[in-house]
Amino acid sequence: MLKKILGLLTIILLIMIFMYKDLYTRVTVIGTLFSGEEQYENLNRFYKFIDSSTLTPSSTPINFKSSKTISLPISFNFNDVEIQTENFLQRTDTSALLILKNGEIQFEKYWLTGGENVQWMSMSVAKSFISALIGIAIRDGHIKNIEEAISDYVPELKNSPYNNVRIKDVLQMSSGASWDENYSDPESDINRWAKIFALGGSFDEFIQTLSNDFEPGTRNHYNSMDTQALGMLVNRATGKSITDYMTEMLWHPMGATNEGYWLLDSEGMEMAFAGLNITARDYAKFGELYRLDGELNGQQIVPKSWVKDSITPDGPHLTPGDNPLSDYPLGYGYQLWIPGGDEGEFMAIGVYNQMIYIAPESSMVIVKLSANSSYGTAEDTDMASELETIEFFRAIANKDL
Repeated sequence: MLKKILGLLTIILLIMIFMYKDLYTRVTVIGTLFSGEEQYENLNRFYKFIDSSTLTPSSTPINFKSSKTISLPISFNFNDVEIQTENFLQRTDTSALLILKNGEIQFEKYWLTGGENVQWMSMSVAKSFISALIGIAIRDGHIKNIEEAISDYVPELKNSPYNNVRIKDVLQMSSGASWDENYSDPESDINRWAKIFALGGSFDEFIQTLSNDFEPGTRNHYNSMDTQALGMLVNRATGKSITDYMTEMLWHPMGATNEGYWLLDSEGMEMAFAGLNITARDYAKFGELYRLDGELNGQQIVPKSWVKDSITPDGPHLTPGDNPLSDYPLGYGYQLWIPGGDEGEFMAIGVYNQMIYIAPESSMVIVKLSANSSYGTAEDTDMASELETIEFFRAIANKDL
């Protein structure tokens, strides 16, 4: 009997050690985000120590062909300064760079902890995937239209600043809800949320702690909780988890090759605004899908009209440039960014320099996955890095013309 009791106690102890080890890893890693510490040994493994759900590979995967390999530009211009490409890639802790031209791989290279089969943390690139799911859900009749109030579908949001706010305003980061995404301020909203991420809690409940800041539809104010609210919309409108709906309606149809993972809160809800973990090639498939107006693998996966509307800033607060009604110099659509100029390019962007750049006129898609540790360490560093990366992408596209 004593041996059985000791054996049981040993098992319990091992389980506790395993559980607390994961908790310790979680708290330790999340605590280092936006502190200036290197993150390339973390962004490739978040789903390994945080609860996650699985996107299974497609039974009809797309395997990109490789065409003649191009060379990268030796340098590019940013703010009238000549930037050396090699230095830029090292400085931003680039872990993957993948370039497609007409759907074929022209350049693919991995550094640090990146790799062809490595699932890399999306950060806010996930937002663009959520937007695609909204477009699909509208096509399939789960949502009538984006002029409706998001709280009509998500009753919990009636007790939040999202009550009676149009779905369209939430898609365009113009909900009016308060949000401070200052990574260097420990009391900012993003860092208050990070405590829940590290220690456990409900993302859905956190939304209810926000307040109204301005009239919806009048200002473009970047707010990650807008996307979390959209994730709730996908879940409530379709009756399926984001993972299940995405697997069926987007992930499998677009020919995903590898498994993907969504990070979850302690209630089993996906971190809709940042918690996707997939490979560079599967990020590229999403970019290729949007380059081709929502059609890929022989299917119209995302409605063509949705893709067009998603990349069309249709209000004064959404236009690119020096805009007093917007927080950023880039234009905004439905969870996608639109730079100024007439090149017709658009992109998904996430902190630490995650990007999917889509340039239909040059038939190019570029994926850059990174662990740029400068994020959150100084004011304005983040957007400067993103604008610099856009010029790098443009140099690649122009070089190849």
